[in-house]
Amino acid sequence: MRGFASMLVVLVISLFIYKYYFGSAQQAMGPAGPMQTIDVIGVKNDLLGIAQAERVYWAQHNTYGSMDDLVSSGALAIKKSGRPGYTYDEESSSESFRVTARCTGPVPPGCTNFAIDQSMEVVSVQ
Repeated sequence: MRGFASMLVVLVISLFIYKYYFGSAQQAMGPAGPMQTIDVIGVKNDLLGIAQAERVYWAQHNTYGSMDDLVSSGALAIKKSGRPGYTYDEESSSESFRVTARCTGPVPPGCTNFAIDQSMEVVSVQ
């Protein structure tokens, strides 16, 4: 009987740990799920890559360039217009730039717009 009680205690503790661990993982993903989480990470990486290309272009031309300028100069290898569920908009001038990734189409729950500028920090925007 003592062995059964010990097994029951171990089982209850294991269930609490399981619930806590997988409950936290689900909250981290949010309601969107793993595929949207993967797309969001890809969007943030794209924005960082575009911002890095803007830095390279500015170092060469002393001005920020459009996406077409970045591609034609070789600072940006591939011109991406977006990822699934996102499109990229870019505004540049001689002193600043801002690239925005906006949710498109029927916006899934939890979809967030992101932007980056010369500060090289990806931020959530409305």
